Amino acid sequence: MRIKRLARLTAPSILLVGALVACSSGTSRPSAAATAPGTPPTSATAAASPSATESAVPAVLAAPDGPAVPVAKVRDSFAVLQATYTDPGCAASEGNCEYFLKRVLDNLNALDASMKASSEGPAHFKQPLAWINQMRSTLAGDSSFPNLRKNQALLTGTRDKINTWMQSHPEDYR
Repeated sequence: MRIKRLARLTAPSILLVGALVACSSGTSRPSAAATAPGTPPTSATAAASPSATESAVPAVLAAPDGPAVPVAKVRDSFAVLQATYTDPGCAASEGNCEYFLKRVLDNLNALDASMKASSEGPAHFKQPLAWINQMRSTLAGDSSFPNLRKNQALLTGTRDKINTWMQSHPEDYR
């Protein structure tokens, strides 16, 4: 039962990411999921065109105990983070709440890595990176569901502040 619920919850995300990847490669038009009701303005559809400030070759993040892993572009990481706006979050169920909060945390961590690896450099993303660092400091390395639930407002608030900041910097996600 839990696997079915997880599959049902992740399928829309996988479809949205697939649509974003196809859209950013220029091979397909955005799907209806990319412009779903309730999605903030300039969501996934804004992430479709390449940024003049980011190279075509993805940055690489060196893993401490494994091979180097390519880091997504800021626009792609931001689009994935914005997709959390269409998730019912903690209103749906406790199981979905845990999935949602971990998803937001993972997406913020991915956006952090993308911003640090961007050709713009971390100084360009000073404010969003500071918000993520503040969130991490408060979480104190504890990504357990009880701690995320306790800090739910911090997680969604960090996401919302970054969304607002990015909306005022469209060159970073278009």
